[in-house]
Amino acid sequence: MAEHQGFLMTHPGQRWAVVVSRFNQRVTDRLLEGAVDTLVRHGAQAEAVDVFWTPGAFEIPSLVNHLLSNGKKYAAVIALGAIVRGETPHFDYIASSTTASLAELNRHSTTPVIFGVLTCDTMEQAEERSDGKAGNKGAEAALAAIEMADLYYRLRE
Repeated sequence: MAEHQGFLMTHPGQRWAVVVSRFNQRVTDRLLEGAVDTLVRHGAQAEAVDVFWTPGAFEIPSLVNHLLSNGKKYAAVIALGAIVRGETPHFDYIASSTTASLAELNRHSTTPVIFGVLTCDTMEQAEERSDGKAGNKGAEAALAAIEMADLYYRLRE
């Protein structure tokens, strides 16, 4: 594991992709901030983090698929979004489809795809998970990305 004084670090030259939903942006902005801050604190250069915005969470898997197949190499792709339950079954369809699609992309990719999409019952829950008492799930997704990218890096050696 790439470590510096017991601290998980990125490898030199690695690039990172963060795909983030614009829907519920007051939450996703904080997830993005947590993810980018964590990547940089762990050794990534800020200019090596490419951020891509989608209209909503449903569009995230399509863009992730495009990034995985366009030939540009990323150490990991981090998917960030916030799906909040409403009064209709729409939440169930979007949450289920987005989750299944990202899981499928992760299974078939040689690049880790990290799931940082919140699926919450209320906006308050989403806010708590984006920078409240429950921490920042964007930062947690970035840590998972660093760890998985390191595993993939070592397996290539």
